[in-house]
Amino acid sequence: MAKKSKTGTQKDGKGEDGVAPTQVQTKWLQRGMTQAGGKLPLFDENGKRVSERTVKSCMKKGWAEPWFDNPVKPDWQICKLTETGRKLFAN
Repeated sequence: MAKKSKTGTQKDGKGEDGVAPTQVQTKWLQRGMTQAGGKLPLFDENGKRVSERTVKSCMKKGWAEPWFDNPVKPDWQICKLTETGRKLFAN
């Protein structure tokens, strides 16, 4: 098992709890790496809304955080990557 860095994120792409994101979570989180401010998309590449379960689980793990309220769809959470989320993809 990889040792934790000073930031608490493991160097093997796993979070602080030693659990790596799922393939779906990784795909969603990775898209924030190329967006201004780390904004995470509401929809996938095919126009399908990202699962609320994916969003909530990433927030619970500390990889994503709420960014601002969506005035058009208040029940849709707009998120951005956290520093912990960014570190999952650090080389």
